[in-house]
Amino acid sequence: MDTKGFSQHISRQYNEDLEQIITRVMTMGGLVEQQLEAALVALVDGDQAKGEQVVTSDYRVNAMEVELDEACTTVLARRQPAASDLRLILAVIKTITDLERIGDEAERVGRMALHLLDEDRQRSPMAEIAALGENVKGMVRGALDAFTRMDAEQAVRVAQEDIKADAQYDSIIRHLVKYLEENPRSVPPVLDIVWATRSLERIGDRSRNICEYVIYFVRGKDVRHTSFEQMAQEATGDRH
Repeated sequence: MDTKGFSQHISRQYNEDLEQIITRVMTMGGLVEQQLEAALVALVDGDQAKGEQVVTSDYRVNAMEVELDEACTTVLARRQPAASDLRLILAVIKTITDLERIGDEAERVGRMALHLLDEDRQRSPMAEIAALGENVKGMVRGALDAFTRMDAEQAVRVAQEDIKADAQYDSIIRHLVKYLEENPRSVPPVLDIVWATRSLERIGDRSRNICEYVIYFVRGKDVRHTSFEQMAQEATGDRH
């Protein structure tokens, strides 16, 4: 981890505890990225093995969240951190919650993919769905990179990708609604695709959340529920 803005302490054990927590967050993030990649292959390409892999291995992400939450609780109890250390622990707790939920959404995509037949994929805007998947996959990777380096400006750039993800999602839903109007008997498989697409859009939202936590740690400002312009101003310290 880039130690810019990261306090160093007389206690070597305290430093090691914090560094280990960050390392474990990144390990959890890497596992979530693998889950998302497998889910996308299952959805777009119809790879049943990948879909089953995602569904059956979600427990690993859940277990890592519990372990990290316990580690953070221990630091809070033993060290009673203040200032930037407290913000770091709070940012970690929130980040692992969103990572766990990204894992849940990836698992949902994999589960929906298992229900689909090849003809369902052929009738769907799968190229658009794949593009949305690539976008949110990049957002997850970028958010984790911003978190690793505690780079507030990168966090803003990644968060802004959510605008594109939302537009992609809206376009896909319009396409699917129109298809349903013309083919009402196709409701079950189309709904599976709708839920999978919704999960991808939510992964973009969760990635934005992680970016907001980075800005909170670096700048000490809560930028949730603010505009992207306000977020950028807080991240750079430019209020003009």
